[in-house]
Amino acid sequence: MTPERLESGTAENERVMTFWEHLEELRKRIIYMIFSFAIGAGLAWHLRKNILVWLTAPFVTAWNRTKIGGRPQLNFPAPQALFLAYVKLAVLGGLVFSIPLILYQVWAFVSPGLYKREKRYAIPFVVSSCGLFAFGAWFGWRFAFPLAFQYLLGFSGPVGEQMMVQPSVMIDQYIEFVSQMLLAFGAVFELPVLVFFLSVAGVVTYHHLIRFARIFIVIAFVIAAIITPPDPLSQLILAIPLCGLYGISIGVAYVFGRRDDGPPGHSRA
Repeated sequence: MTPERLESGTAENERVMTFWEHLEELRKRIIYMIFSFAIGAGLAWHLRKNILVWLTAPFVTAWNRTKIGGRPQLNFPAPQALFLAYVKLAVLGGLVFSIPLILYQVWAFVSPGLYKREKRYAIPFVVSSCGLFAFGAWFGWRFAFPLAFQYLLGFSGPVGEQMMVQPSVMIDQYIEFVSQMLLAFGAVFELPVLVFFLSVAGVVTYHHLIRFARIFIVIAFVIAAIITPPDPLSQLILAIPLCGLYGISIGVAYVFGRRDDGPPGHSRA
């Protein structure tokens, strides 16, 4: 055993698993993931109307603010379309509800190859990943979505003197649009978790992140322009928190990263 391994601590499982044992372990973890997803999807199907009310709250707010008139509504073009939209909603809800268990199963599969010091990060990994993803999705739903819908719905109204352009939003398209936005907002808020693993592995240090900060600000606005609708306010609502998360990531890399590289421009003998 090398000195580096001795310093890192010994692995809990000294016996090396065979290829077939790895496959069996992977099969077991995948079954657990599918089972947890099925339970989450079943729960989401039972709560489908409540979830739809929650998802459409920003749309309803924007509809009322733009004074389009009438009651906010979503439409479906075919008899089976609403059922299929609810199925899609149940799949999305099942994924969200089962994310903690899925992440735990991923960690449980890779943990036998880790040392005891590294295994201490299991619970923080699951909690922080789920928490940041949920906070990112909530942040988009709470702040970005109402402004984006208000901007987009604002194009409706009279065109000339003899014609009105009224929105007729289809429920399946709405769910698809909102799902992509929620996943995008949740994913970008995982930046500190990603930096944590890269810094622990020694791929990046806080010195690297500080030098890259100016470039990342440009990248943050590009990402925001791609993810959000084309109004500038929605882009700012995503880009500014993303830059703040990058600052937090620098702190994460400083605390958990390796310290053997020295300050920028420093050359070791």
